[in-house]
Amino acid sequence: MSVRSSLAKSLALLAVVALCPAPGAFASQAKPKVALVMKSLANEFFLTMEDGAKAHQKKNAGDFDLIANGIKDETDTAAQIKIIQQMIAEKVDALVLAPADSKALVPVVKQAVDAGIIVVNIDNQLDGGALKEKGLTVPFVGPDNRMGAKLVGDYLAKQLKAGDKVGILEGVSTTFNAQQRTAGFQDSMKACGAVVVGVQSAQWEMEQANTVASAMLREHPDLKALLCGNDNMALGAVAAVKTAGFTGKVKVVGYDNIGAIKPLLAEGRVLATADQFAADQAVFGIDIAVKAVKEKTPQAKLPGMVQTKVVLVTK
Repeated sequence: MSVRSSLAKSLALLAVVALCPAPGAFASQAKPKVALVMKSLANEFFLTMEDGAKAHQKKNAGDFDLIANGIKDETDTAAQIKIIQQMIAEKVDALVLAPADSKALVPVVKQAVDAGIIVVNIDNQLDGGALKEKGLTVPFVGPDNRMGAKLVGDYLAKQLKAGDKVGILEGVSTTFNAQQRTAGFQDSMKACGAVVVGVQSAQWEMEQANTVASAMLREHPDLKALLCGNDNMALGAVAAVKTAGFTGKVKVVGYDNIGAIKPLLAEGRVLATADQFAADQAVFGIDIAVKAVKEKTPQAKLPGMVQTKVVLVTK
């Protein structure tokens, strides 16, 4: 073979190599795949969150892909764990999680992090002690729930007097946001001298809230108000108040500002709620996750907390 022929073949081979991507090049150019895993999609709050996340992805379609999923009811932690395990199996790059339980979800979060998945926590904060026990750092994106509930409670307090009896309908008692909202309500009622006759969980659910509120009203017919940890429960409480014949006599407040509560606010059947901007929480969480994936930021180096806004909403 002549020198000229050998040189020509070498140049041709180099040209082919130059056109072929290096190993892993396609992977590095691929869009991050983000899984948004929420609580109950029967709750309008999480449908709003899902809609906001999908709209954000549509506007930024070149930056990331989105898988959005949720459970059927607020207490089905086993189903949420299975969804996350499926996301791990599908090798998503990031997980943005609104956990149904603050402690029970921590072990599967550890599985995700160990699989190299970036995890960001939104809406309901994972338990700090459980995270520490697993050696995890997971950023939380969400509002100060205690402060938000106190805004609602303080507004109600203006229409109460010392000694008035009130009841609190709590969400799932093992969740941090339920505990914080109850604490905020308690802060307000203590400050105005109202008497909290009971704190009972209604699991974030309307039907359960109707049952719990009805029992409270039977036991305390002189009750002046029901403070509900979310608007789903407020809807159930309003129905119970109506059935008991106490409309206009027992005030109801909620939390979340879902669409279904707005007519009741306008009619005065619900006195106040709080808007914690479900879509914003999802968007901020997704943005943190996508940035971490693209910049190859280790889980342990992610920011600890990003506080989002919460505002009082009245008639």
